[in-house]
Formats: sequence, structure tokens, C-alpha cells
Amino acid sequence: MEEKKSLNFIEQIIEDDLANGLPKEALRFRFPPEPNGYLHIGHTKAICINFGLGEKYNAPVNLRFDDTNPEKEEQEFVDSIKEDVAWLGFKWDQEVYASDYFQQLYEWAVQMIKDGKAYVDEQPSEVITEQRKNPTEDGIDSPYRNRPIEESLELFERMKNGEFEEGSMSLRAKIDMTSPNMNMRDPVMYRILKRPHHRTGENWKIYPMYDWAHGESDYIEQISHSLCSLEFENHRPLYDWYLDQVYDDSKLRNKQREFARMNVSYMITSKRKLQRLVQEGITTGWDDPRMPTVSGLRRKGYTPTAIRNFIDRVGVSKRENLIDIQLLEFFVREDLNKISKRVMAVVDPVKLIIENYPEGQEEWLETENNPEDENAGTRKIPFSRELYIEREDFKEEANNKFFRLKLGGEVRLKSAYIIKAERVEKDENGNITTIYATYDEKSKSGSGTEESLRKVKGTLHWVSALHAIPVEVRIYDRLFTVEQPDAEKEVDFLEFINPESLKVVQGFAEPALKDVAVGEPLQFQRIGYFTKDQDSTDNQLIFNRTVTLKDSYKPE
Repeated sequence: MEEKKSLNFIEQIIEDDLANGLPKEALRFRFPPEPNGYLHIGHTKAICINFGLGEKYNAPVNLRFDDTNPEKEEQEFVDSIKEDVAWLGFKWDQEVYASDYFQQLYEWAVQMIKDGKAYVDEQPSEVITEQRKNPTEDGIDSPYRNRPIEESLELFERMKNGEFEEGSMSLRAKIDMTSPNMNMRDPVMYRILKRPHHRTGENWKIYPMYDWAHGESDYIEQISHSLCSLEFENHRPLYDWYLDQVYDDSKLRNKQREFARMNVSYMITSKRKLQRLVQEGITTGWDDPRMPTVSGLRRKGYTPTAIRNFIDRVGVSKRENLIDIQLLEFFVREDLNKISKRVMAVVDPVKLIIENYPEGQEEWLETENNPEDENAGTRKIPFSRELYIEREDFKEEANNKFFRLKLGGEVRLKSAYIIKAERVEKDENGNITTIYATYDEKSKSGSGTEESLRKVKGTLHWVSALHAIPVEVRIYDRLFTVEQPDAEKEVDFLEFINPESLKVVQGFAEPALKDVAVGEPLQFQRIGYFTKDQDSTDNQLIFNRTVTLKDSYKPE
């Protein structure tokens, strides 16, 4: 009998709410990204939590874009976020935007002014920040804090109409300048920004601050549980205070609850720092396979199943910690092992000529596609007198622990014959250019003869030189050399860039690789997991390494 999985603390909150009278049909969740960059590995936790709850409780989940800052937001980011969420396997109920509610937010702000809960401040942002002081020292009231309500109403409307310069005025909530919670010290609700918005165009000259727009958007959409990362825990009193100003007790009152962010070793998740990697040319773009963005992981060959299994294993907690990247790679390998076709490719080739194999002869041998999948079937691969094998798979001399090819030694060629290395040819620098071997024609794999049962310890992958297709292979490693590249504030994280994070080599592959689709998972036998890159053309096939074939990591 399968063991019942215990509830995480968010699920327990929901169960308690249901037990206390919240109708199950009132459950509604949302994933609310800001469209100012590409989603990264850290966002996948929030995505999986919110959409996972939707699946668990058969409740709708909105995809809401908190698009309150036209300086940084673009349609490109909106499109990429939608693609990423869909790729992870989730479907949203409504696609909504904070900008859909700009008029309602403005009207509520006007009412707050009328209620004496907000005022127009004419001080620069630097002065406002200085007046807030610190948690152990009372803040200083703005000289405009008690200005007449009618005056604030007039100025706020003129702000909306674009009559004032950027930075000259702001609308502030009137809360408590002595609160130990700095978020409660008369926070700014609106600032003047004369920038076109990617959805509303030139319609607005003022834009709501995130804290004001976010919670009220939850309320408008009747989100039952607003789930966000732990950094917003100190914002919760402000979230609730703003809600108090507009709440109608005939409607559902949304609640904010926080969970720990997910940090993965050797990765960074700051949008600002990720943008530096792109702008300074350290990576080729947001979808560079070395980036921790969802688009980068997808291009590298990670699968939605692997990421979702990883998030499920990490779980939901209130305490932040650093997750070992090897755990993520473990789940990637686990999934790829099940679904990847095994193919032949050589990334550091050296020619091997079988001298006693008839010249001009070729065979098409049968090989399995995936031993882990009984429905994967088999395919034919070409075999001929001249082959390519991996350079590291041959040594002129080696001890008994070297189970690959050496002079006078025998190995089996995968799905083919047993061969014996006889001699080598070298260039003027002493580098081996050709290995000459002989084969046992009665040792063909699957021939059913007595000789075919003869065992040798080593098995090598290979590619027929006559049929090989040239491929560019991109060997990706970790982008940083340390686990937490941005842990030390006094040291620029770029100091820890790994100069060996990308190695490009030219190899050869079996002809079947011409027909694989971009993104299709493959296992280059005995090398690692790879996927065809989007930059591939008919004349230039490019494959990205997703992960190495094996590791020693065993999750607890």
C-alpha cells in the first residue's frame, strides 16, 4: 500500500480554512510574475506550488502579469513566461494583468485620499527615504502629510493628467511613521512615469507601486491564497492594510502566506545579475544553456518532468537553504534515462581501419533504441571497414584495469563485432592518426553462433566513417566555479565565472541524427545526454550536452 504523503504547511493552511468554512469552490490561486525578465529555476518552485495546488484541489489558477513598471517590462518577457509555464505542463484559467485594473486602482486611491488615508507628497524620493529613518528610530512626518484632502485630490488628478514632471510628486499612504516595520511608514502608492506601457500605451502618466497593485489585484480576482516568497513576509501587514481600505465583507478576503525561495548551488537567480551576463556578452542570451533560466534549461535539454520531480523532492518550507545542483541533475538523468534514444556519436575521433574487413563492403546492423523502454524498438546502423572511435578509448599500452582497446587487446564494438588492435600510425608529432585492427567475423552481435557468445570485457561505441555525419558538440559545464557566486557582497560575482563553462568540439555521428528534432533527448552512448540545438541547420548539426552520463550523487 502506497504511503500517504504528509501535507506541507501551505496545504495544511488550506485544509484548515476548508475545515473552518471556506467553500472548496472558492479556492483560487495565481502565479503573478513581473514581465521584466525571463523566468529562472527559482520561479519554477512558485509555478509548481501554485499550479500544483490547482491540480490537487481542482481549483482555477490565474496567470497574472504584475505589469506596473513600464520602464522594464516588455511583450517579449510576457511571451517567454507563457511559453515557460506551458512547457512545464501547466494550464492557467485566466490570463490577466495588473494593468487591467489600473482604473479601479486609481478610483480606490482617490477614495483613500477622501478618507484621509493617502496624500500627495512633493518631496524627492531621496528625502522620503531619509525621513523613514530605520526600525529603531521613529520616522519624520512629511510636511505634506496633513495637507487638505481637496488639495491632494486636485494634485493627484493633475498627476494622472501628466501636468507634473517625473519625480516631482508621489501619492503616499498615510499609515504610521513610527512603525518598526519600514513598509508601513507611509509607503508610496503612485509615482509619475511618462513612459508608454506595453499594453495601455500612453493612457497613463502615473503607475501604481507593486505593493499597492499586487494585493488589490488578488482581491479583484478573488484569489483565496496569495502565495509568495519569504522576502515578502514583512510586506504582509501592508498587504492586509491596503486590503482593509477596499474590502467588502460580502466578498472573499484573500490572505498572503510565504514560503522559502529556492536557491540552487552554482546558479544565481537575480534578474539584475542575469541581465548583466547577457548585456556583457558572458552568455549568448537569456536562453543560453548555461543560464538558470527556464528557456536556458529547456535549450540545454532539461525536461519538464525532471524539473517538476526536483521541485516535488525539494518540497515547501519556511526556511531558505542551498539545494545541491547535483540533486537537480540526478532527476534530469533519471528522466532522460527513461526517454532518450541511445545513439552513436564520437566527440574526439580517431580513425580505426579493420584490415581484414572486405573493402567496399557495408552492413546495416540492428541495435536497440532504449533498453529501459520495451516499446522503443530497434533501428539499423551502418558498419564498414573504416570507423571512428573515441581517442580516449585506445592506448598503446595499458594495465589490466583498462578495459578498452589496447595493442594486442580485444573489445566488442557495440552491436557489431569483436576486434583486436594490431598496430598504429602516427604523425610527425607522435600523435596517433590511425589504428589498425582485425575483426572476428564470427563474433557478430546477435548472430546466434557459438563464437558470438565469446565474452570480452570492453565494449566501445563507434561510427562508420563512410556514413558519418559531422556534428558540432557543445560541452557545457557550470557557469560559476563556486557554489554561491553572489554570496560575498564585496566581490563581483563575475569574478567567479568558469572559463571552461563551454567547450566546442567537432565530432561524427551516425546518419540517423540528421532526422532528430530540435530538443529531442538523446544519449550519446558512453558519453552523456545531449539534445539538438535550435541553431542547427541542414549543413551544420549542433548538439548540446545536457548532463554527463553518470554521477555519484544519491538523494537521501
